[in-house]
Amino acid sequence: MNYTDKNATIGGVVIAIPQAAQIFREFGIDYCCGGHRLLASAIEDQGVNQMALFKKLGDAQEERKNGYQNLENNFNEMSPAVLLAYIEDTHHSYLRHALPETAELLSTILRVHGNNHRELFEVYKLFGQLKTDLEQHLLKEETILFPDLNQADVNLKEVTEMTAEIIREHEAAGEILRELRRITGNYSLPSDACNTFRKTYSMLEEVEQDLHQHIHLENNILLQQYTQH
Repeated sequence: MNYTDKNATIGGVVIAIPQAAQIFREFGIDYCCGGHRLLASAIEDQGVNQMALFKKLGDAQEERKNGYQNLENNFNEMSPAVLLAYIEDTHHSYLRHALPETAELLSTILRVHGNNHRELFEVYKLFGQLKTDLEQHLLKEETILFPDLNQADVNLKEVTEMTAEIIREHEAAGEILRELRRITGNYSLPSDACNTFRKTYSMLEEVEQDLHQHIHLENNILLQQYTQH
């Protein structure tokens, strides 16, 4: 993957250089829902320091060439069935315990700190929407999309229609994540933050990072053949 190529996509770079996911996070580049975008366009639109970004990507690519990679999770070489199982076992399982745990933490800090930090009401509302949306989204994937993809004779029309719906839901989740980060000032803690407040913001960031990887695997690898951008 030549990440300096003007036609290189963000998702394509992450597929070729998995460590690029963390690098893009550092530079504020969306690699999951925005994975189909050209990297050159993202750099220009967001005013990213191209030299610094390419230096880090180059270092990561060199490490990968020298064998410093997790061969167990070479997602691009997994069969669809194996990747489906990985997504469900890793990311779906994580969300099923992280979403209610984070919601409970948010409820606690809202009761304690809501009077002094009114933005927590909006954070609570947005996360509640995210939680509800994702819970039905996981069920939709596990009961409709994933079984369809696992069939020997895939109904291309049905899967393509479901893929478009799933990706729209991914984009809606991505928008909520961006709004949560904006409202919290990139999860900046106030001076009176207690340990529960700290844990809550840490969990929100953890959920965000897991969702970015989760959506990347689906949008940019698993469902790529059924999408038309």
